[in-house]
Amino acid sequence: MHHSRYTRRRFLQTIAATPLGIACGVYFYGCSAPRLKAETFIAKAASYTDDLAGLILSGFRELKVLPQEIRDKCIVLKANIVEPHRSAEHIVTNPVVVFAAAEAFLKLGADRIIVAEGAGHCRDTYRILEESGYATILNNPKITFVDLNYDDWITIPNTGGKTNLKTFAIPKTLKQADWIVSVPKLKTHHWVGATMSMKNLFGTLPGSFYGWPKNVLHHVGIVESIIDINATLRPHFAIVDGIVGMEGDGPIMGTAKQAGLIVMGRNLPATDATCARLMGINPRKIKYLADADSRLGPIRESLIAQRGEAWESVRTDFQLLDYIPAHNGLRL
Repeated sequence: MHHSRYTRRRFLQTIAATPLGIACGVYFYGCSAPRLKAETFIAKAASYTDDLAGLILSGFRELKVLPQEIRDKCIVLKANIVEPHRSAEHIVTNPVVVFAAAEAFLKLGADRIIVAEGAGHCRDTYRILEESGYATILNNPKITFVDLNYDDWITIPNTGGKTNLKTFAIPKTLKQADWIVSVPKLKTHHWVGATMSMKNLFGTLPGSFYGWPKNVLHHVGIVESIIDINATLRPHFAIVDGIVGMEGDGPIMGTAKQAGLIVMGRNLPATDATCARLMGINPRKIKYLADADSRLGPIRESLIAQRGEAWESVRTDFQLLDYIPAHNGLRL
């Protein structure tokens, strides 16, 4: 798949310690000051028929995402379409949420939206789009889809240093992006306990280089790879689909969990820590969140300013399974 038709954009600053948010108390990636705070936004959303674009715009206002930050920009929405099934929509980020995010960014003046994914198992791009329901949202000329598994790629240094990988092969689509936005499904996970916005970035790396399901990354360490990918890509924002999540044997074999929430934030570790608490999970027991703490973002509740709903008021415990080692000891 060739994408030279896209206007060349500012190269993603993968080495410099670029701030993820504005300076009024928002935590910066690469900043070691432990008292800087992040902000997260939680909103109730009873179903996918709610006004999700309006809800996301409300989150933008609360988190001070300003039109001047978005105007004329290329926004990559990294959905989670790990393994689409027509009869199991709780596996993937619902396309309605992704379309609502696209609509919200376009209303703030974004030039174009790229919905992107490098699915973990399925290698057929058209099947992925059809079975996940994403084919129907791509009629807007400003919204396109890129299969990151087959995108042309460039090599950049691994700035995380947790794995023994010196470089990453990064799809060129991410080079074009002004903003990288993780749009995951809220799920438990049988290897790392829970998967939210940070783990979702596994799917940014091309299967054509790393194998299916990203075998190289599994070999060098899932937790370590999560840290390295996030430290290197420096994503800008997270919008978590928690309207219907997955509990039990996630990220594929679990069961649907109605949580009725959208969670948003500029800082991914802080957003994921809030998501974990909403699930009844102690974020400090999630290894990659503990490793990210104070390096990529705060996970301590006292350092996360909460906007929208209070997490305690909307907490709904996700099922954890005794026979899955990664689930043991996670409960708040």
